[in-house]
Amino acid sequence: MTGPAAPCPLWLHQRFVQSGGSVPFSQFMAWALHDPEHGSYGSGQLKIGKGGDFVTSATLGPDFSALMGCQLVQWLRALAQKHPSETLSIVEVGPGEAELSCDLIDHLSEHLPDLMHRLELVLVEINPGMEQRQRNRLEQHQDSQHTQPLFPKRWTSLSDLKTRPVIGVLIAHELLDAFPVERLELIDGQLRRQTVQLHQKQTGGADLHWGTEPIPHALQERMNSTLSATQISLPPADAKDGWTTEWHDECASWFAEASEALIEGHLLVVDYALEAHRYYSARRSDGTLIAYRNQRASNSVLMDAGQQDITAHLCLETMVHQATTNGWCLEGQRRQGEALLALGLAERFSSLQQLPGNQLSEVLQRREALLRLVDPSCLGEFRWLSFLRFNPLVPSNTPGERSQFLQEPSGLNATQPSRL
Repeated sequence: MTGPAAPCPLWLHQRFVQSGGSVPFSQFMAWALHDPEHGSYGSGQLKIGKGGDFVTSATLGPDFSALMGCQLVQWLRALAQKHPSETLSIVEVGPGEAELSCDLIDHLSEHLPDLMHRLELVLVEINPGMEQRQRNRLEQHQDSQHTQPLFPKRWTSLSDLKTRPVIGVLIAHELLDAFPVERLELIDGQLRRQTVQLHQKQTGGADLHWGTEPIPHALQERMNSTLSATQISLPPADAKDGWTTEWHDECASWFAEASEALIEGHLLVVDYALEAHRYYSARRSDGTLIAYRNQRASNSVLMDAGQQDITAHLCLETMVHQATTNGWCLEGQRRQGEALLALGLAERFSSLQQLPGNQLSEVLQRREALLRLVDPSCLGEFRWLSFLRFNPLVPSNTPGERSQFLQEPSGLNATQPSRL
């Protein structure tokens, strides 16, 4: 089990009553995060950044976005040569506070001035509260930095993009780890699906408790297909009763929808991910599920529904299988520290030393942020994965240049990019 029982807020009580008093954990997580009026993302009350509930790489400062921007420059130039008259789209799915989008606009305007008239920014956000914050942030950024928009921007959904697919780059930065997950628990030697149940109290009100139910046949079939293809044993042979883990069932349909939204281009996934032998280890007896609020982590994921973030790491092998069976081709993957070094992190450190003494405070802040980005105990363990989407109607006689973040850092003896 994960954490204790928790009081059920009134708004959620109504959802449980309408659903018969018990739902899969994945449904509880979807409500807690994405309910348009009360969910932590849906309502827009969750705050991302140094003064918020949790930080992302992009909210630590502009250097992360500038380094990612170097990769986008390479991809967009190659696509521009192949499609000399087409609009090129930068699609960010789940843009958070739009800090990454703002910084990428600045980087691309400096390094791709000749292509700016062909670019557009497309933001995909399912939560109305977060979309409003993004609109406000981008408007503020435009007013402070530019007299007029450098290139068009629009909000849409993946389902709408499927009807008018684009050419370009799709970014999923710290997105997939927030998808509602199935929680699985080993009981009497069999895996069961965890549920969340409503328990009425005699004194009034109600609590949320953990429960289990048999894994539905359709879900079990999808799991078996993926486990067979990836040669993963679930549960691991030496797991004991009570062993608990997660299964990211929603990722497969997301990869399928995303592939239909892109005619040709790149998908960059940046997220917490572990190899299967680490993810589904008997020693990882309570999975990776965790909640964040006010910069503090907790395993009380049922507590304060709608007021905290809930997240679970990804399994690399199952994620790659879900992607490659739904329209994508894996180019390669690397840890964030390796990726950023290949994109020029060392040069950025060196350039900080050239700043004048009156900017010492900025130098120290940027240095600290850069170190956090590559710290193996912190954000350095993120994985960067490059997936390709090819247009069969536009043949290519020569293979494209390997993505920069998968190449050897210049002048450094780095390890080869990880391959699955």
